[in-house]
Amino acid sequence: MIREEELEIAIKVVIVGNGGVGKSSMIQRYCKGIYTKDYKKTIGVDFLERMIDIDGEDVRIMLWDTAGQEEFDAITKAYYRGAQACVITFSTTDRNSFEAVKDWKKKVENECGEIPTVLVQNKIDLIEQSIVTFEETELLAKNLGVRLFQTSVKEDLNVSNVFRFLATKCHEIIKQQYNNVLSQNTPTISQFNPTFHSKNSGTIVLTRPLRKSKRKSMLKKCGWI
Repeated sequence: MIREEELEIAIKVVIVGNGGVGKSSMIQRYCKGIYTKDYKKTIGVDFLERMIDIDGEDVRIMLWDTAGQEEFDAITKAYYRGAQACVITFSTTDRNSFEAVKDWKKKVENECGEIPTVLVQNKIDLIEQSIVTFEETELLAKNLGVRLFQTSVKEDLNVSNVFRFLATKCHEIIKQQYNNVLSQNTPTISQFNPTFHSKNSGTIVLTRPLRKSKRKSMLKKCGWI
């Protein structure tokens, strides 16, 4: 039997928004600590992950970069399912991406229901070229009921705060759901049945623990050791 303290919490986060707003660059910056100014259009879905510590527990953040172009909508739609958190991104210099935010939130909610979500205004290093006012952005976040973050992937400004905020929110929800399950009926967690199910958010992802060597390799991969 796997003990509670050996369980690993994994959180699936989808990053959505129009093409060219910096979604792929944001993930690369957060997981690999690198930035490139050469924009390459994402085809379908890209995936990276990073392990962080929250309240003394290992939390694996799995980041799914969905293509922003509508021609890939049929491909990416399935990848929304099972997401436990969402980052909606627009660019400081792209008015269309700002106006598309409400549609992106609706798309995610249609597949995932209401999940922890943040609004990210990227490229604030280009604030002098901004096509949206701060008041507009604040009002949009308020109307959508989400937390607003202003980031610069290029300058590595505020990027890690986005994902730590979401991971912390999800960690609280998952632990609460886990405790609720235990209070109702103490289950047996085995290697053949490692996952709890919840009608609220789809799945509480409690996976088998990584071996030490594999965990060390993953932390090294994401730049933590």
